[in-house]
Amino acid sequence: MRFVLTLLALVPVSALAADPQPDLSAGRAMIDNYFRVQSKQIADQCLNDLTTKADWEKRRVTLRQQYLEMMGLWPMPARTDLKPVVTGTVEAEKYRVEKLHFQSMPGLYVTANLYLPKGDVKNAPTVLYVCGHGNVVEKGVSYGSKVFYQYHPAWFAAHGYACLILDTLQLHEIPGQHHGTYREKMWWWHTRGYTPAGIELWNAIRAIDYLETRPEVDAKRIGLTGRSGGGATSWWTAAADERIQAVVPVAGFADLTAHISDGSQPGSPDRLKAGVIAGHCDCMFPVNTYRWDFAQIAALIAPRPLLLGNSDADDIFPVAGYRRIAGKVRKVYALYGAEEKFQLLETKGPHKDTPELRVGINKWMNRWLKNDTTAAVEDDLPPKLPPEQLKVLAKTPEDSINTTIQDSFIKPAKIDLPESSAVTKEWWSHKRGQLVADLRDKVFSGWAKQPPALGVKAAGEVVHNGVKLQAFDFVSEEAIPLRLFVMSSPEVTKPTHVMLSVLDEMGWQTWCRDLGPEYAALLQRKEPIERDEKKFAQNAAVMKQEKVAFAAVCPRGIGPTRWAVDGSTDDTQIRRRFPLLGQTLDGQRVWDTRRAVQALAESLKDVPVRLHGERDAAGIALYASLFEPAVAGLDLWHLPTTHRDGPILLNVARVLDVPQAVALTTVPVTLHVKPADREAWAWPVQLQKTTGEPRLRLVEDRP
Repeated sequence: MRFVLTLLALVPVSALAADPQPDLSAGRAMIDNYFRVQSKQIADQCLNDLTTKADWEKRRVTLRQQYLEMMGLWPMPARTDLKPVVTGTVEAEKYRVEKLHFQSMPGLYVTANLYLPKGDVKNAPTVLYVCGHGNVVEKGVSYGSKVFYQYHPAWFAAHGYACLILDTLQLHEIPGQHHGTYREKMWWWHTRGYTPAGIELWNAIRAIDYLETRPEVDAKRIGLTGRSGGGATSWWTAAADERIQAVVPVAGFADLTAHISDGSQPGSPDRLKAGVIAGHCDCMFPVNTYRWDFAQIAALIAPRPLLLGNSDADDIFPVAGYRRIAGKVRKVYALYGAEEKFQLLETKGPHKDTPELRVGINKWMNRWLKNDTTAAVEDDLPPKLPPEQLKVLAKTPEDSINTTIQDSFIKPAKIDLPESSAVTKEWWSHKRGQLVADLRDKVFSGWAKQPPALGVKAAGEVVHNGVKLQAFDFVSEEAIPLRLFVMSSPEVTKPTHVMLSVLDEMGWQTWCRDLGPEYAALLQRKEPIERDEKKFAQNAAVMKQEKVAFAAVCPRGIGPTRWAVDGSTDDTQIRRRFPLLGQTLDGQRVWDTRRAVQALAESLKDVPVRLHGERDAAGIALYASLFEPAVAGLDLWHLPTTHRDGPILLNVARVLDVPQAVALTTVPVTLHVKPADREAWAWPVQLQKTTGEPRLRLVEDRP
């Protein structure tokens, strides 16, 4: 049997022929349609069952906890000593500025400027201004976004407010990282459930903590505003912190549909323009575990005064996207009889900070923080100060963690085996059930709750020189049609068992070459196939003698449904859409594999099914086996030892890592490992020794 598995490419291929340029049109049309279906499902469920104020208030408790969890802030981090330091003061004609920093958690520095009116100020109305993406860099020195947006706090201070303006994590005097998935391919952020939006939210919350310590500030009259990235942080913060009494997010909001699927026709060359996510870095989004549309976040602010401001020609926050949010949020304010406290300010212009938007912000703060509806508001901006006058730090503090906060902000789960082996078996029987439940609720919550029928249909059969290939089409979920392939000997009526391979792109190329050109149409393959004749003959002989069958499935985005070249811009932007749906691409590939197992069981009744995969596909096969009782065994090659390397599953590191997932299996597992990785599997090996359930077998690669 080992001979059969080797022949059928269950050993990684070290060198492959150059992959011809693939035809991506079918995959592109499929994924475009899928995103439209998914975003509509979420939009249709958003705030669609509002009844009474009392009912909404009851739901808000759970919703707020879910929201904080999706931002990486549940449970809330400790409110440690802020250690505020004022490093200097600037005197301007109509205001003064304190240059300061504080630590929102130990080593996470926030650089800020506090603008104050002239004279002895006590209990003034106060605004927290959170910046967008407008960093000022001169001669290689970063002055932060607070310099770019200084005219806002200057106006407030000149008109009797205290105003604290914060630098963002990335556009900071100590530049951190907002572009982990957008630019740096740090897909492991998704495994942690990490988003830099959580950092911006936390820094703003701690900024309010700081403002409450200042005698110049009236803690009962704190407002919040910002534009673009700061617009997003504005409503993040107001939704999380009820100390905010009035908020104006500007050019920082649009619904899920606008981000994912509005616009072009499926498969068209400009399809990535169909959603505006490609215009936004990672700080603009929560990890959407609970599949919210963004109006639900804004609704958590009700009934506090909320003004949504946007321009009507903003290409990254389109009109339809923010109007749909406004329409839903109005209904929540209506439950409170507080319609006047919610308004949409829509002005003419592009994605730009216009006088009309600034006047709207300032009127709103006057109305709700000063109770002033009569005074005329002018856009009389004070002169700008030179960047060097507003710089806070002379050098980066040695204990700063700003550049590495993504590594520590969310701690991965750590599961220690009991010290006493006598209690391990009982402990594991409870722990296993808890972990599987957590995987279903936190990692795979984006799976279809009511999937469509499999709809398995025979798609054809080709027999050539002793190798029969059958194809079966099935529906994985709405808008995701896939094809299952079964290879066997035409002389074997019923195989003893079938090995189902979960293919990645490398595995797909190998599978096609193992078959050859006669099967191209059934494989939905338009590129030429050059067969390995020796392997083809060996496979035919072995399948006949051993009476085994081999099956394969390409999960979405692989092989016949491939939609992008790995690592390309298209690939990146498509992968980034999935977490906005409470999913990851690999997580949905686990679902595809589950459905393929079900389709295979329907097509080959009463034939045991084993799963095989290599590299990340080994992890996909592993997780599918945890939820499919029809799987009788696993054969996994070069499974990553940690989810930081793959597969990328939403929030999975908060639950467990790969070695613990291996231990969850209840079927025999053969794990083919590199000698250097053997120690990484000590956890499941030790567990099975103490529980007496020897299901795991490690096989080292030969040199």
